Amino acid sequence: MSDTSFVPFTGQNGLHGILDTTQILDGSQDYVHVMLDNQRDVLVPANLLQRRPDGSYYLAHDLSMQDAQSESNTIRVPVIAEQFDVEKQEVIKGTVRISKRVHEQEETVDEPGFVEDVIVERVPVNRPVDGPVGQRQEGDTLIIPLLEEVLVVEKRLVLREEVRITKRRRNVHQPHQGKLRREEVTVNRIDGGPDEGESLL
Repeated sequence: MSDTSFVPFTGQNGLHGILDTTQILDGSQDYVHVMLDNQRDVLVPANLLQRRPDGSYYLAHDLSMQDAQSESNTIRVPVIAEQFDVEKQEVIKGTVRISKRVHEQEETVDEPGFVEDVIVERVPVNRPVDGPVGQRQEGDTLIIPLLEEVLVVEKRLVLREEVRITKRRRNVHQPHQGKLRREEVTVNRIDGGPDEGESLL
């Protein structure tokens, strides 16, 4: 240690440590606090300390021995150990109030769509056929034959007419209006902080 008040301390049985000389100079201490090299703190009687020429102190007494002749001659050496007493508690730094508002606004949606129109045409044919005629597709037109039996000198199958159905597509716009909702959050600090009335969208 750099402080000149701390000097080396030695004793019997290989004791080594550091001693604070201010405890001895004022003459008010019966016991002197010594910090040993093994990181243990002990109290030793001040009247048993001997100062050496180099400034260090020596304890000319075996701390492990007790004098059984008299209670007054018994040396009690308390061993001191420091411990941390850690506590944790909750501290309220501040409070906030959060409110939410809902805004409504009208939006116009114009998405393209399509409408299919069916065109029905009746085309007279009046042509005899040898047998039943099935429907057929010509491009976008579906042709459905209509057959009819007619009385002639001989019985024949006559294609009376054809129904032509054409499908066409055209694009139309049908605008729709509706309401969309948007939320807004307002934060008010109860403790009077700098950000009162802050609005969050």
